[in-house]
Amino acid sequence: MTLTLQLPDRVAALLQRAWDDLPRATLESLAVEAYRSGKLSCTQVGEMLCHASRWESEDFLAAHGMWPGTTVEWLV
Repeated sequence: MTLTLQLPDRVAALLQRAWDDLPRATLESLAVEAYRSGKLSCTQVGEMLCHASRWESEDFLAAHGMWPGTTVEWLV
């Protein structure tokens, strides 16, 4: 699926300066939020981000404050 986002030019410019690869940063942010909210599993995050292994997905989630297994249900 291809998604298109429409952002105001000023906002887009700010985000582009903050992240060298804005499309990748957006995709990663979506993956983290989907995992955090219980919409995607660690395996699905890896598939979404084309990770080579489960370990890469777990490292990615841990680097973004979401230790694998830390979902909304677990935090409550």
